[in-house]
Amino acid sequence: MEIITVIIADDHEIFRKGLRTVLNEIPFIKVVAESSNGYELIKEMKSNPAEIILMDIKMPIIDGIEATKKVIKKYPGTRVIALTMHEEISYFNKMIDAGATGFLLKKTNRAQLEKAIIAIYNDETFFSEEFIISKNKTTPKKASIIISEREKQVLELICKGYSNVEIAIELGISKRTVDGHRSRLFDKTGAKNSPNLVLFAIKNNLIIA
Repeated sequence: MEIITVIIADDHEIFRKGLRTVLNEIPFIKVVAESSNGYELIKEMKSNPAEIILMDIKMPIIDGIEATKKVIKKYPGTRVIALTMHEEISYFNKMIDAGATGFLLKKTNRAQLEKAIIAIYNDETFFSEEFIISKNKTTPKKASIIISEREKQVLELICKGYSNVEIAIELGISKRTVDGHRSRLFDKTGAKNSPNLVLFAIKNNLIIA
């Protein structure tokens, strides 16, 4: 597998160093820089552009939300994974609106971190299953649209970061059929992309626990 370059942006030095140690144990990941806030990150990207940024949300000077907006605008090929200890849906909303395509809680393990980086690198999305399930339990249902049981199954796997090919294998259907289900989900929900689709699923309590 090709080497994936990563920058860690977090204002807690001990957490950054620990995360770097974990990432350095993964042979196809190279941490090219660390930043303690969004301002440092933007400066660092000039000399060490990375493919993926692990972005803390609450940082001084420029927080993760504003930093994500600036980075995505200037470096559209860079992907951002929000890495946070905050489980509030408002943070999720703001990071998705800013352009993040992944959302992980800081208590995540190495396996999930590795899976998230691979998914985001391959232009998929990835959201902490623990976060999604917790929101599913606490977010009230809203009367909205009607989706079929199969569409719910596809939606659940999209929320778990599965690609269309992986969904097809998991459900025992063709990729073309998955493409059709995904397209209909976009039409029914009005979602513009997969992160917006995940956000819709959380708000409407459509994830199967």
